[in-house]
Amino acid sequence: MDTNALLEQVTAFTMDYGPRLLTAIGILIVGYWVAKIVSGLLVRTLNARSIDPTVSTFVGKLLFGTIIAVTLIPALGHAGIQTTSILAALGAAGLAVGLALQGSLSNFAAGVLLIAFRPCRVGDYVEAGGSAGTVESISLFSTMLMTPDNKRIMIPNSKVMSNPITNYNAKPTRRVDLVIGIPYSADIARAKALIQEVLSQEDRILPEPAPLIAVRQLADSSVNLVVRPWVNASDYWGTHDTLLEKIKIALDEADMSVPFPQMDVHFHQDQA
Repeated sequence: MDTNALLEQVTAFTMDYGPRLLTAIGILIVGYWVAKIVSGLLVRTLNARSIDPTVSTFVGKLLFGTIIAVTLIPALGHAGIQTTSILAALGAAGLAVGLALQGSLSNFAAGVLLIAFRPCRVGDYVEAGGSAGTVESISLFSTMLMTPDNKRIMIPNSKVMSNPITNYNAKPTRRVDLVIGIPYSADIARAKALIQEVLSQEDRILPEPAPLIAVRQLADSSVNLVVRPWVNASDYWGTHDTLLEKIKIALDEADMSVPFPQMDVHFHQDQA
């Protein structure tokens, strides 16, 4: 092949595919800058809303890669490359990866929701996923709890989000609920006065809302009173245990000891 013929073929190829290649490169450049601007804007918005940096960075990179992938398809088409088979292969690969990582993806999605909506924060005492403890960390795939007896529990985020979450530190105050039984022979008004005196001596009880002392149930062996003072959330268990002890002592001293379940059995002798 002489030089003139080769030059003519190169010129024809350039005239035919050159504009397509330039258009494809232009599409990729525009897509790259759009992906960079949009993902950066998303990351800044998430950071401004106090979203965990791990989540915001990951979501930003995911959006960047998605925009690049979407831009790559028309760029390849303008370059003269058949994209149908490529899309089919990518779809099959994505389906296989999705099925293989189904559990991990559900944990990741639940982790994003946990960090975004914040039903609980690090340091809160919660019941979640069938366990209870103080939240030690919330990652993209799991939540770590520390129990009061220093056991660490790792719960998959999908299990946390698929079950009720009870957050005991969501509000600054909590109500202490006590059930105190007194004998049927006891003076109810006097028993209430004794309990009220115990409550008035406890500095951790909040003045508002005012504590409630009321008859709640006429049980089999006792008259049950409910005692409901309000305290700061951090003082809950200390106040709960102290009140139980002091109320028991006060009732014992007043000869109104807390009754225990009992049954009277009567025997009747038949006359022959």
